[in-house]
Amino acid sequence: MIHGHVTAWALALILFIVALLLQSGGKAKGAKIVQMILRVLYLLIIATGVGLLFMVSNISVMYILKAVVGLWIIGLFEMILSRAANKRRTSVFWIQFIIAWALVLYLGFVELPMSILYVK
Repeated sequence: MIHGHVTAWALALILFIVALLLQSGGKAKGAKIVQMILRVLYLLIIATGVGLLFMVSNISVMYILKAVVGLWIIGLFEMILSRAANKRRTSVFWIQFIIAWALVLYLGFVELPMSILYVK
């Protein structure tokens, strides 16, 4: 299940970048199609994340924090795409995205024991 979760968010990140590039290139219809596929991936990310959360025998605050930050990232994906489509400023959301992405990667790959990189 971990591989499915990581694959889903990696695909989501790639499609997010593709949607941004399509929007900036003036291809609104293509961007809308990619954004709809991206929304399906959000559901897959949430489903696999919840599945991973239920696989843990002792759910700590760190797991809950990672889940909340993951949902925050999904919200930021949507906010950045919608504001970019409307030609509005996205700098505050990009700063939040970088902070949230670094935090979720740290929690997912280093801090939590389900990771392959867990060293404690």
